Amino acid sequence: MGQNRLLVCGTQYQDRQEETSVSESIHRNIPDSRGHNAFTVDPEFARLLSIYLEPELREHLASAFHELGDLVGDELESLALEADRHPPVLQLRTRHGADLQHIDKHPAYRRLEHYAYSHFGLAAMSHRGGVLGWPKPLPPIVKYGLTYLFVQAEFGLCCPLSMTDSLTRTLRKFGSDELIERYLGHLTSQEEEQLFQGAMFMTEQDAGSDVGAITTEARLEEGVWRLYGDKWFCSNPDAALAMVLARPEGGEPGTRGLTLFLLPRRLPDGSLNRYRIQRLKDKLGTRSMASGEIVMEGAEAYVVGEPGKGFKQMTDMINMSRLSNGVRSAGLMRRVVNEALFIASHREAFGRRLIDLPLMQRQLLKMLLTAEQGRSLVFHTADCLRRADGGDAEAAKLLRILTPLIKFRTTRDARKVAGDGMEVRGGCGYIEEWSDARVLRDAHLGSIWEGTSNIVALDVFRAIRREGTLPVLVTYLRRLLGESVLGESERALLADQLEKGAHAAERVAANPSNEAEVRRIASALYHLTSAVFLAWEAGQQGGDCRRQALAALVMRYRLLPQDPLAVDEAPTPRLAELLAEAPMGRAAVAQLIEGLGLPQAAPRAEGEIA
Repeated sequence: MGQNRLLVCGTQYQDRQEETSVSESIHRNIPDSRGHNAFTVDPEFARLLSIYLEPELREHLASAFHELGDLVGDELESLALEADRHPPVLQLRTRHGADLQHIDKHPAYRRLEHYAYSHFGLAAMSHRGGVLGWPKPLPPIVKYGLTYLFVQAEFGLCCPLSMTDSLTRTLRKFGSDELIERYLGHLTSQEEEQLFQGAMFMTEQDAGSDVGAITTEARLEEGVWRLYGDKWFCSNPDAALAMVLARPEGGEPGTRGLTLFLLPRRLPDGSLNRYRIQRLKDKLGTRSMASGEIVMEGAEAYVVGEPGKGFKQMTDMINMSRLSNGVRSAGLMRRVVNEALFIASHREAFGRRLIDLPLMQRQLLKMLLTAEQGRSLVFHTADCLRRADGGDAEAAKLLRILTPLIKFRTTRDARKVAGDGMEVRGGCGYIEEWSDARVLRDAHLGSIWEGTSNIVALDVFRAIRREGTLPVLVTYLRRLLGESVLGESERALLADQLEKGAHAAERVAANPSNEAEVRRIASALYHLTSAVFLAWEAGQQGGDCRRQALAALVMRYRLLPQDPLAVDEAPTPRLAELLAEAPMGRAAVAQLIEGLGLPQAAPRAEGEIA
């Protein structure tokens, strides 16, 4: 950046030098982090990339992460606030009365699109080489790592971005050679004039979570498939291409009768296809991005994959969207933690910095721990996706259960963390000049779209029951636990909790009468998995054992029984060292864990993992 004024599509945005400076804001006791680099203020981010990225690729991409971090902390934040204040507007007709069906998007949103699609190539990088100067397609951790950073400024755009990427993946897996040849270049273009964005039109008024109730009908008319029906909630409704589930005439009921179609916005001759955008939704959050209702009146569409297998094929796109939802929620939590730590470090009350107050330290630690659980889950799962796409059967099973676990728990946690972050800022957090309210509104999206919490929690146990994912997950976690740097006592305790969690999950999956327990046990599986991932990551970081301490905190406060009437004697000053986010040696972490007072694991039979 480095320029004093940013001219964006005719709109001027003043940079941080023309606004109240950080030092002046701090002086007035209203800390303002504008101008920080969202990547460099989060030192654990770079340390995790050293685990999940090959050294050569990590070094090659260092400048991209630093550039995006700088943009997130300044220009993208300004653009996101402006786009949120100026939602898209649907123009149905021209002034001459001709059908128009055009969505006007604010210049700030268009500029955000430029950075996401063109400058960084986030929708293209998984599907072709050449993005960010790398000759081959980039691994999922790069796309999700950059998205994790981008979403800390703008959430709404990341939905169309994810759908474009997911649609491209689904088309490549199941589409005909003809469709792939026709559209792949557009979907992966970084040229704004050539780019085709993607969408997924599935939800109907009577068929939200119950996909088998879809009534959209597909008719074969003179050799062309045409779609008829209403889709009730369509994000990015003017996308150039959309995946649509429809039931061919005479098709059997339920999900088995559905076929997947690719719906173009415009036909080869350039004319609009025969579907109309009825209106745009007035939403709680993601106001920058258009969501609407569409009516298909004989819209031309193309079969994708095997007829009658549409739901199974669409599931791949849904799961990628669910994983992206989790990444975005984890990114939002990190944004909130960054802000809260900055505020607490620079604001004083009662003659002391907020971060030095024991009660505030506990609040910040809760937020930090939750955010780190989410980050470990999404980064590790991104690596599982890489291995699964490479043919690793174990990784494919892991991906199948980790994705709904993330979608279920990380997205819900983001709502709580966002609310706590607003409270740390205080009254300023409740007004729209700051981003706390926008972040809180956006945080509620993740737990609703692509399946509500109940639906996704049930899917965790569907994966266990139908696809045998639980034994694979447990075996994998045991292996990682053996590679961790946990002390013998902590490793035995976590192994004991893992066995109990696996047994509970088996019981719930095997007995339909236990359905009311799926949320609680899914949460337990999430906490168990995150604790193991955190402990394993600590083992990959040389002498830095900080994440070992985070794993111990998950055990102490998320997995072990809590007495609501007991006084917690864990020493807060020692725990507060974690807030510095600096590397911690083995001795310091051992002292911290000792202060937690973790119980000893029960004695184990010979042959059981310790």
